[in-house]
Amino acid sequence: MKLRLIFFFMAISFVKLQAQNEVISLWTTIPNSIKTSEEEVIENGDIVKISKVKKPTLEIYTPSKRSATDKAVIICPGGGYTMLAYDWEGTEIAKWFNSKGITAFVLKYRLPNSKSLKTTNEAPLQDAQRAIRWVRFNADKLGVNPNKIGVIGFSAGGHLAATLGTQFNTKNNFKEEPIDTISARPDFMALIYPVITMQNDYTHKGSRNQLIGKKPSQELIEKYSNELQVTEKTPPTFLVHSSNDDVVPVENSLQFYKALNDKKIKVEMHIYPYGGHGFSLAIHQEGYLHTWIDRLDDWLKIL
Repeated sequence: MKLRLIFFFMAISFVKLQAQNEVISLWTTIPNSIKTSEEEVIENGDIVKISKVKKPTLEIYTPSKRSATDKAVIICPGGGYTMLAYDWEGTEIAKWFNSKGITAFVLKYRLPNSKSLKTTNEAPLQDAQRAIRWVRFNADKLGVNPNKIGVIGFSAGGHLAATLGTQFNTKNNFKEEPIDTISARPDFMALIYPVITMQNDYTHKGSRNQLIGKKPSQELIEKYSNELQVTEKTPPTFLVHSSNDDVVPVENSLQFYKALNDKKIKVEMHIYPYGGHGFSLAIHQEGYLHTWIDRLDDWLKIL
């Protein structure tokens, strides 16, 4: 009986601890949406997978006051624009950033396969723009520098992060609130085994099909091929990929690196010979793949 009570109170404490991470809704009125009976789906397996997102949110992870810096980062989990690998490429990443004194925000963004959207391909970027604007608007309250807010994305989340970094000034086609006039430009980007291109040669077909359809126009292909969208205002970028990635070819990162370098954007890239796709922090990988996160830490310190 005593043992059962101990486990009960341990469980209660765990719930309370988890509840300390505040979750905020991104929108008061969600743009580009229609009312449907569709419900959000959360699968709690080896990886927490979230799909059919209707209400985009930011989950806030705050470092200890003693270790806190003035940097912040918005995390875009991957999942092929079909679902979000919410813990594997989201909350676990946020905890690592907290260990480095960086305030982290896990973005639960709408996915283009939702029936609750009007224009499906526009919703992810709308949510990413609003996320960085919300953090910048609340920077003082959050204890972060409004000029040190970055974005990190994994796989399809890397595509969203890269789209934000190259197309942050995309105009709104909905009724704006004052927050929507704030700059949505990230101050830095980290793209981890990212989907970059929508062109036939090296795209990830699953992400492309979900975002712009199986028979997209050339205009849409070019719009969401981020290697074609780099400008002088694209922020400094950190890239990680593995040569043997058989899901998202390494050429995605290589092409983006070249586009950035051609525009004289500060860029650092780490290509590993192994690791495949979806390795996240690579904690259990053999060899030295797990050191990619140390290289990111080094890079962030000199920004």
